[in-house]
Amino acid sequence: MTDKPSDTSTADPRSASAAHPFQNLHEIIAKARQNLNQNDWDYIVGGTESETTLKRNRMALDTTAFRPRVLRDVSKVDCSTTLLGKKLRLPLMLAPVGSLEQFAEGGGATSARAAGEFGIAHMLSSVCQPGMEEVANAAPDAMRIYQLYVRGDAGWTDDHVKRAINNGYKAFCLTVDTAHYSRRERDLAKRHVTSGRRSVTQGGQSFQAGLDWSSVKRIKDNFDIPLILKGIATAEDAEIAVEHGVDWIYISNHGGRQLDHGLGSFQVLREVAKAVKGRAKLMVDGSFNRGTDVVKGIAAGADIVGLGRMQCYALSAGGIPAMHRMLELFEDEIQRSLGLLGVNTFAELDDSYLTSAPPVTDPHVLSAFPLLDVTPYRY
Repeated sequence: MTDKPSDTSTADPRSASAAHPFQNLHEIIAKARQNLNQNDWDYIVGGTESETTLKRNRMALDTTAFRPRVLRDVSKVDCSTTLLGKKLRLPLMLAPVGSLEQFAEGGGATSARAAGEFGIAHMLSSVCQPGMEEVANAAPDAMRIYQLYVRGDAGWTDDHVKRAINNGYKAFCLTVDTAHYSRRERDLAKRHVTSGRRSVTQGGQSFQAGLDWSSVKRIKDNFDIPLILKGIATAEDAEIAVEHGVDWIYISNHGGRQLDHGLGSFQVLREVAKAVKGRAKLMVDGSFNRGTDVVKGIAAGADIVGLGRMQCYALSAGGIPAMHRMLELFEDEIQRSLGLLGVNTFAELDDSYLTSAPPVTDPHVLSAFPLLDVTPYRY
């Protein structure tokens, strides 16, 4: 066995110290796998039923190639952006994930602190601990957004909107693609029921199933806070959202964890961007695992890209320090990608920098990391 090279004299000065334990994103994921039991690991990497939607998330990104331009001065690449009036270091948001407390002490509060310290956005899931107020107190200066699963009537929902406003959340997000729970077969095969599913009564879930456009209208009519709809998956629904005055359309399929056999989020993003034509801002998530994925998302029309699984990996690998390192690596990958595409800012990107191409690997939840080797679990 050959020893790994130890010479670090050629390390790029933009990179963090070569002595850092994590030199690549796949090393963070490997550490997370080492730290997690099978149930918690499956919560991160699993999808619903055949996991086709999950794989298509990666396929949509992997079948998109860059069209770089050259002989341009790219000596001053700036990766920053502005979200809801606040400048962010990167066009990234830690996406809402339930039960983050499984992966790091402090759960959502720890994640929000990491986002605020680094300078990106954070969206808190209503099924993540601790609650809305505790997270606001833990990260008062972070760019915070609140995401709600509806578990009560109109008065219950409106109370959450009021509390979000009172606690300094910059936008309110309504989840619209969880009318019915999906079948997560990794859990079923182990006879495992997650804490989130144990905590929801059938009556509570019925409120989410009964959600319709009248709820969107009521919130827009009665509250002065930007409204986001998470789970839009077609140009048709994006058009209806715009007609209702929705400020942000969040293209997401829950990381392939809700409807099986859906399209990949990146593919839907391009459809929605063409339909919306700038009349609403766009968020997207779904297997955006590398800096190049983020650049593709912005070029295709997204204003911000959400990180779900990557957030969980980093928290599991080492809490806030590992989260910061994960974001540093994203920043490095993004900066290099922008420069090599021939642009200095995200504002210079558009769809002309993208083209279709055949995939070079079979898509799966970890296919963005060819150096990562995870032993399969026998269900």
